[in-house]
Amino acid sequence: MAKLDTQFFGLSLKTPIIIGSSGLSSSVEKIKQFEENGAGAVVLKSIFEEEIYYAYQEELKKQLIGHHNLEHLDYFDYEIKTDQIQKYLTLIKDAKKQGVSIPIVASINCSSSNDWIFFAKKLEEAGADAIELNMFVLPTDIERSSEEVHYYYYSIIRKVVGSVSIPVSVKLSPYFSDLAGVLRDISEMGIAGITLFNRTYNIDIDINNKELVPAMILSHQFEYLQSLRWVGIMDKIVSCELSASTGIHDVETVIKLIMAGASATQVVSGVYKNGFGFVKELVVKLSEWMDENGFESIEELKGAANSINVKNPAWYERVQFMKYFGEYDQ
Repeated sequence: MAKLDTQFFGLSLKTPIIIGSSGLSSSVEKIKQFEENGAGAVVLKSIFEEEIYYAYQEELKKQLIGHHNLEHLDYFDYEIKTDQIQKYLTLIKDAKKQGVSIPIVASINCSSSNDWIFFAKKLEEAGADAIELNMFVLPTDIERSSEEVHYYYYSIIRKVVGSVSIPVSVKLSPYFSDLAGVLRDISEMGIAGITLFNRTYNIDIDINNKELVPAMILSHQFEYLQSLRWVGIMDKIVSCELSASTGIHDVETVIKLIMAGASATQVVSGVYKNGFGFVKELVVKLSEWMDENGFESIEELKGAANSINVKNPAWYERVQFMKYFGEYDQ
């Protein structure tokens, strides 16, 4: 039987199927179900700094009115954060107390470097096995240079890695003009892994009410293709492990992403659509396929079709429809 153990988050995982950051892991009971169905690790829903402050926005305004004691405000700010993340910390502690053996990875998304460090330390103290920095800045500010954008990412990563002793990984978007260089540089900052890519919040327009509305909350199967391309290109360039995310709705996609060079895959929408049993289905079918095709381990399968091992690596970088649509005529 094929060995499904792999390495990611700087940790040993029993399978390459990771439950990505979402509300799917909101209780110890759910985490245990994922463990029983064969998940290699669980990433908790991201702590968003904006949500924490929004909950106390009105109360904070009251505290600010006519109050000039900065030490008091600092204390109040500290209490806001501590109170709002208490449930998150308790979930980690309870999961550990109740014997969850698969890695529990905490995910954070903040807007200031000090808060990244604050949350990272709290999560480490609670017993998180690793931390995922869910980092994304939509590059809409034309006054902000690419160097400044890079500095934002690089400085936060260095500070968090230097402030905790547990492994730190990064989940990134593809919105960089020099994506390959950024991924290479980040991989050399002492992180344990990079996940490609975080799925951004999509918007649409309600044409009748002239309002913006949410769009495509769950991923579609074709969305894995972008991750596939970049995992295949970067596998032998980065200095850390890669995992792939978005659009993973069947075992064939899992196999493809591992063959491109991913050490693991993060699934969310597939579970929302199919239930907890979807994880077991992926694990069982992955094992069966590897046995049938002569792969004894994930390490052997990993990178079998990356940019170095395929016959025509230039296809990974082909972005024009020359062959298929060059002669298309209606």
